[in-house]
Amino acid sequence: QKSPDHLQALVRIERWTRARFDLDDAATVMATEIECGLPGCPPLETVVAFWTGDATRYRFKVFKRAVEIGAEDLPYAWLKPALVDHGDLDCDC
Repeated sequence: QKSPDHLQALVRIERWTRARFDLDDAATVMATEIECGLPGCPPLETVVAFWTGDATRYRFKVFKRAVEIGAEDLPYAWLKPALVDHGDLDCDC
């Protein structure tokens, strides 16, 4: 069960992502925490995905719990082309 602080952190991350990448209100933005038990994978990470009007999916990970993330942890806007999710990333832990 997720605490109110956790849910508020996810909403903040989604809001910061929308602002950082200048996404309009129609863009879908999703943030979630994922646990991983695989060797070499961090035990907990926050994954953020968003879709633009042309249906391109973008994704990035922050290797922190959602409540620990600040706006400064998000990638710079100029990195957006590198965040395109081609579906071939190494681990969806």
